[in-house]
Amino acid sequence: MGQCGITSSKTVLVFLNLIFWAAAGILCYVGAYVFITYDDYDHFFEDVYTLIPAVVIIAVGALLFIIGLIGCCATIRESYCGLASFVIILLLVFMTEVAVVVLGYIYRAKVEDEVNNSIKKVYDEYNGTNSNAQSRAIDYVQRQLQCCGIHNYSDWQYTRWFEETKNYSAPISCCKPNIYSCTGSLTHPEDLYQEGCEALVVKKLKEIMMYVIWTALTFAAIQMLGMLCACVVLCRRSRDPAYELLITGGTYA
Repeated sequence: MGQCGITSSKTVLVFLNLIFWAAAGILCYVGAYVFITYDDYDHFFEDVYTLIPAVVIIAVGALLFIIGLIGCCATIRESYCGLASFVIILLLVFMTEVAVVVLGYIYRAKVEDEVNNSIKKVYDEYNGTNSNAQSRAIDYVQRQLQCCGIHNYSDWQYTRWFEETKNYSAPISCCKPNIYSCTGSLTHPEDLYQEGCEALVVKKLKEIMMYVIWTALTFAAIQMLGMLCACVVLCRRSRDPAYELLITGGTYA
């Protein structure tokens, strides 16, 4: 019965190490996705520390490649030292992922304040040219999220760009894609996106942070199972002399 239990634990542990390799790729992908999205929305929040969870999760992903290799070798060879190192490293990574979850929730709560504090300034710096970073960011967000203005399209009336152009219109990026004759004119509001961008930007950034949180939680749970299986193998080896002799090919005196 004990031998069956340890064989099952070893089988699960080898399978989990294969999952760790897949997890490493997924974690790196999620971290890279956060970085890419930050680049698209970075004008709407100034706190670069928001990227800390993404940096940590990429580092954890890279470490999981190494952990998977150590775990497979230690499990197949049934090395006590290797399995002990495997458990310790997994415990450290588990604690790191818990920290990622905590940081994710902290920065997720700060997103709304960050966007609220910066979005008005970004819209005031809009000048409609492609060479202007703020203009590119706003046009991208309005097209991508299908929104117009901060709270709605009428907010454009209070921007410096609106006062300078004097054409009583919003940018073309506010136009609905199926309205080919749209010029952004505020006299035809039905041609424009009706929803403001502030709430949608906040929602998008919070969703991204939740991806990080749930990814970290999922793989933290898998790592707990990996630690449990490794501990079962370690405990069985240390407590059962017969099992030790079976592994080493020895006999009782």
